[in-house]
Amino acid sequence: MIMINSTQVSYFTFGAYFDIGLFKYLFFTIIMCFYTVIVCANLLLIVVICKNRSLHEPMYLFLCSLFVNELYGSTTMFPFLLVQILSDIHTVSASLCFLQIYCVFAYGTIEIINLSVMSYDRYLAICYPLQYNIRMTSNKVAMLIALTWLFPLIEVAVKISLSSSLQLCGNIINKVYCDNYSIVKLACSDTRVNNIYGLIYTCLVIFGPLSLILYTYMMILKVCFSGSKQTRQKALSTCTPHLASVLNFFFGSFFEIVQSRFNMSSVPMMLRIFLSLYVLTCQPIFNPLMYGLQMSKIRGLCKSLVFGKM
Repeated sequence: MIMINSTQVSYFTFGAYFDIGLFKYLFFTIIMCFYTVIVCANLLLIVVICKNRSLHEPMYLFLCSLFVNELYGSTTMFPFLLVQILSDIHTVSASLCFLQIYCVFAYGTIEIINLSVMSYDRYLAICYPLQYNIRMTSNKVAMLIALTWLFPLIEVAVKISLSSSLQLCGNIINKVYCDNYSIVKLACSDTRVNNIYGLIYTCLVIFGPLSLILYTYMMILKVCFSGSKQTRQKALSTCTPHLASVLNFFFGSFFEIVQSRFNMSSVPMMLRIFLSLYVLTCQPIFNPLMYGLQMSKIRGLCKSLVFGKM
């Protein structure tokens, strides 16, 4: 088979799409409505946090960063899916494909780092309440939010540059969107550098934040069991939505990783598509609903903004 340099591949073809006839208009409508709800829910919470000075605290500023990332991630995926659903030919230009890979990876990396920073914030608030304002200053909050965004944007750019320089033997991606591992599997050239960098990426971006989250929750649980009822209630009210968000994100990421690395041909196609899209489509609506409904302060201000003061 003749090797084709990735720069010579003008487009990629998606192999996971199949003809569903007129049902494509139904799926288009459902996904469009879902995307509209995601945009409205996240925008509402961003506006509420930015507009109300009482929410200009570290926990809510980290939440605002999280909601901005949900908007970013959903916009990376939903418009693309809507176009592909209505299209008869499921292709994408090489440049757009690598751009989508960059955006998807950046979204996932920002998400996990943001969640780990939020767990660190809760750890300080619950385990060191008297020192919290000294340890979590406004400058430190700004630095953490900046690092949450800047590190992934730079790190993922390196990953994409390595993938885009590979020599490819084909242009068929067996998914409904572009992903890095599918591109690497098409490579005819040596992928050792990609594999080594992928291992470093996994250690830094997955095991690093995950270790921090596990440690902070172990310390929080220790304080809760030995602390007062008021301490337990505070921990429960602020940590429950965060823990649910973490579990939901890792649940979706786990299925995506398993599906990419193992042969899933025995699993029905529709289920495979749903699992591959879960973390990119459900996380952006899960977080605003979870925090908007669970945190009374945000819930009350959202009601005031939407329905006006009684």
